[in-house]
Amino acid sequence: MKLNLLSCHAQRPDKRAIANCIMEISTSINASLAHELTDILLEGDAVEIEVNDKNSGSALRALRKLDIDYEIVE
Repeated sequence: MKLNLLSCHAQRPDKRAIANCIMEISTSINASLAHELTDILLEGDAVEIEVNDKNSGSALRALRKLDIDYEIVE
C-alpha cells in the first residue's frame, strides 16, 4: 500500500520519532533516507512511502499518534 504523508500538525514535531516511524513502517527506506524524508515533510511538502499491507493498521495508528496527516494512494 502506498501512502502520501501530507503534513505534520504537532506543535513540537519530534524529528527523530517521525524518522524512526517512517523507517519502521516502510518497506524499503533506510535511516538516512527516513531523516531526509522527515525534513521534507516538516518543510511542508508531501512524501510518498510504501507500507507492507499486513502492517498497514499499525502503521496508520503510528502516523496518527505523531499527528501526521496522510492519504492512501493504493
